[in-house]
Amino acid sequence: MKIALITPAGARSRSGNRHTAIRWAEMLRSLGHSVRVSRVWNGWAADAMIALHARRSHASIAAFRARHPEAPLVVVLTGTDLYRDIHADRDARASLDLADRLVVLQEMGKTGLPARLRPKTRVIYQSAEVASSPRRSSGFRIAVLGHLREEKDPFRAAYALAFLRDLPELELVHLGDALSPEMAAEARRLMRLDARYRWLGNVPHGTALGWLAGSRLLVLSSRMEGGANVVCEAAAAGVPLVASRVPGNVGMLGGNYPGYYRLGDERALARQIRRATLDPRYYARLKRLTAVRRRLFRPAAERAGLRKLLAELVRLQARSRASRTGAKLRR
Repeated sequence: MKIALITPAGARSRSGNRHTAIRWAEMLRSLGHSVRVSRVWNGWAADAMIALHARRSHASIAAFRARHPEAPLVVVLTGTDLYRDIHADRDARASLDLADRLVVLQEMGKTGLPARLRPKTRVIYQSAEVASSPRRSSGFRIAVLGHLREEKDPFRAAYALAFLRDLPELELVHLGDALSPEMAAEARRLMRLDARYRWLGNVPHGTALGWLAGSRLLVLSSRMEGGANVVCEAAAAGVPLVASRVPGNVGMLGGNYPGYYRLGDERALARQIRRATLDPRYYARLKRLTAVRRRLFRPAAERAGLRKLLAELVRLQARSRASRTGAKLRR
């Protein structure tokens, strides 16, 4: 099958969407399919389309459906799709209806959709392979991985340091590009206020994973997440998380995970960091429960999910062809 894999993230992007697209392309090729990754579809030959982002990829989704009304079409929903755009944007909602299958990246994703769409929705967890680091920081290093943008609530962990002044051994390392001058200015201001906070900017993905693997804790402070790949990477590296209690994070870590804090509340986040730093039993529990979820984030599981999805698409295509043939014979 020739598959058009559409992602709004360009070739130079270090966004999660771009990493997902490249990883899926490799997996789909390993399953015997031909895959072309692009930001937009401009009419090249394709038997099926998989499009990441209902709103931002809508033009390609609509064009493909108009040109190929019976070809398989999959839309993969991001966090901004699920928790913002499909509730407010006409294009995003139209993409949902045009798709034969919807894919969400964590188990809570279905609950963010209208009931009528859930039967055609599938859950495929993302995956990661990260070597755990035998060289941890001499202090208690906390990592924050993600671009500096509003949806990530990027400075919540840095704000929490104000309530942890009695823990000089803390080190907070923040990796990600500033997507506005104001975000960059705030990061520099926070570094001046507290030497324990370091913003290292936009680094290669492998470098970011090295920092993560050498850390004791990951903070995921997002306002909305479709299914953060950094959760998979932390689990693979053996690094536990403290995360905002939002559906996308709960869908990745499970409802009983104890490491959540109330979104936007740096005091609550500071309490979780303090407990993880000073209570070995609590830290061990976070680490154990993160490891339990790791089985969901293995490449073999993600590849199996894609294989199953493609098999469904092939069956849909076969039924469509049989229906067309039957209609011609009845004429």
